[in-house]
Amino acid sequence: MRYLVIGVALCGLFLAACSGSQRVVHNSAEEAYQKASELFEEGDYETAIQYYRGVFQYGRGTEWAPSAQFMLARAHEERGENLMAATEYNRFTQLYRNHERLPEAEYRRALMYYNESPHYKLDQTDTERALANFRLYMQRHPNDEHVDDAQAKVQELRNKLARKQFEAGELYERRRMYRAAAFTYESVFDQYPDSDYADQALLASIRTYIEYSDRSVPQRQAERLESAIANYERLTQVFPDSPLLGDAERQYERAQSRLERIREREDEQIAQDTP
Repeated sequence: MRYLVIGVALCGLFLAACSGSQRVVHNSAEEAYQKASELFEEGDYETAIQYYRGVFQYGRGTEWAPSAQFMLARAHEERGENLMAATEYNRFTQLYRNHERLPEAEYRRALMYYNESPHYKLDQTDTERALANFRLYMQRHPNDEHVDDAQAKVQELRNKLARKQFEAGELYERRRMYRAAAFTYESVFDQYPDSDYADQALLASIRTYIEYSDRSVPQRQAERLESAIANYERLTQVFPDSPLLGDAERQYERAQSRLERIREREDEQIAQDTP
């Protein structure tokens, strides 16, 4: 009985394979492309992919090959296979550098990585890939119709990376690792000065440099307070309309008063040491 079941299953697989192979029948690149296009319009992307690939059996140099390559990527895109689609768009850009659809292929390649960009707390490899590809597209095709959308998505992705970095600073701060927190907050501003987190990061760096100074040896306290004051000046210059300026000024006054006391002690020490 067991062998009968296995035999029936194998026959089913064989018939399914035969059925699938019979569906993909073509006698020319044009015929393969036309059938693929009809299936694409009908929403049968899986079979359309097979026919688009059938076009390449007649060579990559036929007049149907560039469109087949582009639409092959589109079919994978419609199936939600973003990384496969990105690979096929990339192949199009490599093979057909002078084709009129090159700008769209480069835009859509970036879009596929954008679609794969995960929650900000996760690994951001695909976010970085999306940014690199959007920038390449905008650099090469500054007047293309999708540039505005690409710019908006670049800003969105940079905000995501800035948030990830900013929350890393918050984690260091909660753990009272003030040196790491201050440097991490500064890096948010340095790397993402146009993000929604840039002014927040500068304010946080002022606060954590003061805390870092309080826990430092006396010889290093002044320089860390000076870093806090320098970041306050950056904040007021770069973001003169930031709603955080009130909080920043209070932190600045804390840093300034501590620094003045340190300078006074230094002056007193110099006076005592002077004969």
